[in-house]
Amino acid sequence: MKFARKSKVTNAIPTASMADISFLLLVFFMVSTVFVRNRGLPVELPDAEKIEKLESRRHVTSIWINDQGDICVDCKDSYDGRNIVPLAQVGAKVHQKLTANPRLIIMVKADSAADFGLVSDVLQELRTIGALRVNFATDRERP
Repeated sequence: MKFARKSKVTNAIPTASMADISFLLLVFFMVSTVFVRNRGLPVELPDAEKIEKLESRRHVTSIWINDQGDICVDCKDSYDGRNIVPLAQVGAKVHQKLTANPRLIIMVKADSAADFGLVSDVLQELRTIGALRVNFATDRERP
């Protein structure tokens, strides 16, 4: 009587479901990743009792003011200290953007501990160049 020998053990990795696993991992990381929209200066926005959300973000430029008195116009990159603008140049930078887009809305993102005199000076600079569409960014309402 002859017995059939068992097949030899091979050293291969089964890759039939590798594409499925990689696709599931890709979807998981895409869903669970949080993208940072605006980095700018590190500011802690003040709380608000009542807020209105801007519907259109296409015509918005941001002015960031932190608690050390640093001012930055349109800081889209991470804060590295090179984007600081002196108070005297804020009007000129915003005026360039305002002439390119007359429907521009200026969003002031001032830290809750920032000097209000500096915020008032920035608003005065905006007023002198005719930028009257200004709003202030705040944290959302907390229950």
